[in-house]
Amino acid sequence: MSNTLFVIGGATATGKTATALFLAQALGTEILSADSRQFYREMSIGTAKPSAEELALVRHHFIDTLPVSQPYSVGDFERDALKTLAEVFERVPAAVLVGGSGLFLQAVCNGLDDFPPITPEVRDRVRQQEQQQGLRWLQEQVAALDPAYFQVVDRQNPARLRRALEVCLEAGRPYSSFLAAEKTPRPFRPVYILLELPRPELYARIDARVEEMVRQGLEEEARHLLPYRDQPALRTVGYEEWFAYFDGLYTREEAIDKIKQHSRNYAKRQATWFKKRGDWRVFHPADQAGILAYCREQLAI
Repeated sequence: MSNTLFVIGGATATGKTATALFLAQALGTEILSADSRQFYREMSIGTAKPSAEELALVRHHFIDTLPVSQPYSVGDFERDALKTLAEVFERVPAAVLVGGSGLFLQAVCNGLDDFPPITPEVRDRVRQQEQQQGLRWLQEQVAALDPAYFQVVDRQNPARLRRALEVCLEAGRPYSSFLAAEKTPRPFRPVYILLELPRPELYARIDARVEEMVRQGLEEEARHLLPYRDQPALRTVGYEEWFAYFDGLYTREEAIDKIKQHSRNYAKRQATWFKKRGDWRVFHPADQAGILAYCREQLAI
């Protein structure tokens, strides 16, 4: 029997954590988190990490593994995840990879694309312009040079935009053109499961989740992280809005509303990304029986 990796993707608040936990328990296996924010110990409420009780039910990997001050690239994750998967597959023939960070899922399943090296001149030019003109300049540049990638990228993530712009300028062609490269063979077969909800239901769940995070103490968590606000991990929805509130740019109510709005925007971009990449079998998160039946069918192949 070949090794099988069940990849659970979907927009924020689609129930990925609960589905992964259910599936891993049913199959007697382990979970690898590909959520690029759940790696960090100090970011818990705003990243919707599994609870301590959930973590105790199934062995999880790549949750609370790094301090927020430590850089960790998608390439680092690809290397470490493949090593961890090799160890898991020595114990069981199936594993679960879950997350809403599509690029991190793609890196594990297909490998990173062969981008050109960036010269110091291009890197310095982009950084200087970004420092002078800010995030909006990055957004405008990527939109102009690679409109296809701009449709799916997290537009609030300056690291992603900066990287795309550097590649565009260095190569003289769109960043997205490198994403169509041949898939890298892996010693396992990925099976893709996409969780989807009707948009009104998804948006209602996002709003409810944000309100619950606030009740759990998201504001205080963000306040503790204020000294690290310039770290790449914290340039993300759920934290930047609080930092703006602390700076006096928003009222508290406006910050909470902005988190809801930006989370909905991000979910829409996530959904677009997943639809354009991968051979996904779509399920409603409530259809756990259907998901398990499909996975058992795949294991029998």
